[in-house]
Amino acid sequence: MNFHGTDVRQKAVTLVRGGMRNADVARQLNVPAGTVGKWLHMDRAKHGECPGRAAPKCPRCHDRPLDQVAYAYLLGLYLGDGYIAQWSGSRSPSLVITCDDSWPGLMDECEQAMRAVFPSNSVCRARKIGCHDVKLCSNHLRCLFPQHGPGKKHERRIVLDNWQQAIVDSHPWEFLRGLVHSDGCRITNWTEKLIAGERKRYEYPRYFFTNLSPDIKRLYTDTLDKVGVDWKQPNAKNISVARKASVALMDAHVGPKH
Repeated sequence: MNFHGTDVRQKAVTLVRGGMRNADVARQLNVPAGTVGKWLHMDRAKHGECPGRAAPKCPRCHDRPLDQVAYAYLLGLYLGDGYIAQWSGSRSPSLVITCDDSWPGLMDECEQAMRAVFPSNSVCRARKIGCHDVKLCSNHLRCLFPQHGPGKKHERRIVLDNWQQAIVDSHPWEFLRGLVHSDGCRITNWTEKLIAGERKRYEYPRYFFTNLSPDIKRLYTDTLDKVGVDWKQPNAKNISVARKASVALMDAHVGPKH
């Protein structure tokens, strides 16, 4: 077991209070991030900054208002690149959405959606190779994401509860944005056409959505149907949107990752 002196503790608290994130302070001082958080909590308690507060209320258990726009987007992200896990020694399960470092704007949107859906819970980012896990802890994650279960999502049935479907029906574009931002992309395809005897290159944008779960693909295509977007399934894993009018709709409401 490593013991850290008072000087290390004070430096950690000073850095965090100065605006650095717990994870960055932990890396700089070579101590666990949880230890940094504990030191900050002890310092706040010492200065009377930690008054008791009631446990965060759940929209499903306590009828707390739910930001439905943020939830529709977060639900799409969860069905694509998210999961719920509870690690040994943790009192609460964690919602984890893995975001590629190539899309910092998407990562910001993910964090904002988490904070809007869980306003009383802390959100953090854990650095990994080429990506970050955006995550929070809550005892009510399974209330809001009943699709959680053992095994991989594509190996079990995925069906929305009635209350979830009502939110998706009210905010279909946010749900589609979440799905595309997790398991989709906007690319530029090209082909060659013979025009007046001359072969010319023709480029056009296209949206792809790739997922192994037939249920999640069905949720995606059913929602596309409701907003008037034409789609095709060129193979078992991919859903394609390529018609000009449909791509224009997707550009207006979804857009590429950023």
